[in-house]
Amino acid sequence: MMSASKPVEPQSGSGLPRWQLALLVGTPLVLGVGGVYLWNHLWNRRKRRDSSGKTNGERTTPEGSSSPIQGQDGAANRASRELEDMSPLDRAQGAKNKGNKYFKAGKYEQAIQCYSEAITLCPPDNKTDLSTFYQNRAAAYEQQMKWTEVVQDCSHAVEMNPRYIKALFRRAKALERLDNKKECLEDVTAVCILEAFQNQASMLLADKVLKLLGKEKAKDKYKNREPLMPSPQFIKSYFSSFTDDIISQPLQKGEKKDEDKDKVGEAADVTESSGYLKAKQFMEEENYDKIISECTKEVDSGGRYTAEALLLRATFYLLIGNATGAQPDLDRVINMEDANVKLRANALIKRGSMYMQQQQPMMSTQDFNMAAEIDTRNADVYHHRGQLKILLDQVEEAVGDFDECIKLRPDSALAQAQKCFALYRQAYTGNNTSQVQTAMDGFEDVIRRFPKCAEGYALYAQALTDQQQFGKADEMYDECIDLEPDNATTYVHKGLLQLQWKQDLDLGLDLISKAIEIDNKCDFAYETMGTIEVQRGNLDKAIDMFNRAINLAKSEMEMAHLYSLCDAANAQTEVARKYGLKPPTL
Repeated sequence: MMSASKPVEPQSGSGLPRWQLALLVGTPLVLGVGGVYLWNHLWNRRKRRDSSGKTNGERTTPEGSSSPIQGQDGAANRASRELEDMSPLDRAQGAKNKGNKYFKAGKYEQAIQCYSEAITLCPPDNKTDLSTFYQNRAAAYEQQMKWTEVVQDCSHAVEMNPRYIKALFRRAKALERLDNKKECLEDVTAVCILEAFQNQASMLLADKVLKLLGKEKAKDKYKNREPLMPSPQFIKSYFSSFTDDIISQPLQKGEKKDEDKDKVGEAADVTESSGYLKAKQFMEEENYDKIISECTKEVDSGGRYTAEALLLRATFYLLIGNATGAQPDLDRVINMEDANVKLRANALIKRGSMYMQQQQPMMSTQDFNMAAEIDTRNADVYHHRGQLKILLDQVEEAVGDFDECIKLRPDSALAQAQKCFALYRQAYTGNNTSQVQTAMDGFEDVIRRFPKCAEGYALYAQALTDQQQFGKADEMYDECIDLEPDNATTYVHKGLLQLQWKQDLDLGLDLISKAIEIDNKCDFAYETMGTIEVQRGNLDKAIDMFNRAINLAKSEMEMAHLYSLCDAANAQTEVARKYGLKPPTL
């Protein structure tokens, strides 16, 4: 279910154009100016002197030979004496320059020998130069894909020059090759901070490693997590997104004894010992923890409401984040050809949404299309498929589905609001000013016609915030709060608005804290609080907030994202400890 709880971001490819990537990879080595000048000076002097001899200037004996060529002994001896008179550092620079020539010619083994000579010749006190020689040798090892040697040489370079960007980034790339993601992330985080987050190559590597770490950790954690029932407000909001859902309807006449209709809290009041009907009674009482077990009783007994019980049980499995438990139940309902078609269509919608959470868009699309085929007049199918299309950045198809939903249910305020939002995102990302205004006018029409639809105000507020109409956006969030005072996510959005609009950190944090007070299972509130604390430099508090959000994540994909945020904060903590580097704070 898509809602205004979090901003909607379509899935799209990201990264640099190939030509930009080519420019960023393989940073050229910088020659030491003093060394270049000295060796050029010596070489030019030698060429001038050699040209006076009988040869064409080519050396016919190895450098340093004890048998000088006739006619060249004076020049050779003078050059030899000059080399002997050079300081160890100048000789080291000369070896490095020679190594650079081999490197540019693709002769990496010879380059390594020269850089090794430079390292040996260089006085230990010349740490800046020595770190350069190690870094250059690491670059040659990198060309040979000797990743362990790259890490070792870059570590020497960083030890002598802790803010050496080239060495840190080269080590990060080598650590990635060695599958040491944690230390890779620390190095590339240091690079990003040193570069003020301006270099896309380092930022892309950081993003890649964070995503891989997040997926790895979430896969293990999510599989072994304790199921957690969401807040009543979240559950009610979820079911309100369905209008053709039999299982979410109140108990019908005849399902309760007349004399017991007014009693509350006694699920035994239903007319028969049906686990499903008891589950429905618990649902009305918001006693959600007992629903799965009662549905199981209905399924195990083969009762008359088996299909309904399977679907209700699957729904609550999804709500507690147990997709593995939900799928077999959804599969059974979908394959029950004699079951009510609305039950089967609802199961397809929910399985399709589950596939989308699992990043399987093709399977998700297949389920939604099948639901539309078997129940052509089910408004829920088009409403939820429209949301899927928005996530897939297929806005025109999304609008078509919302239109179909509205045609079947003209009073569907949610579909009307989400259609406006789809049109707005399309116009906004396409920089089409006139269409943006048309979409904004559409929001005004929706809130005029459906003044009790909180989602309409919330989505309009997001669009107004994009347009920097902060005052009006704030008014829209106030309307939301008046309609749904227990909707924690609205307080989060209003808090973020205060930060963007007035830079009022205290008010923003107060509103997000209010969200947590209303719903202590609102993962979005903890995530947002953590993000703000990172920007304030309170990394320990940020990590605590992210960990709380991780324990509340409703899908493996969401948990992976939260782990990425947490790992980024942990990496910044380590970089601050190791190198004293911190990004700018609020």
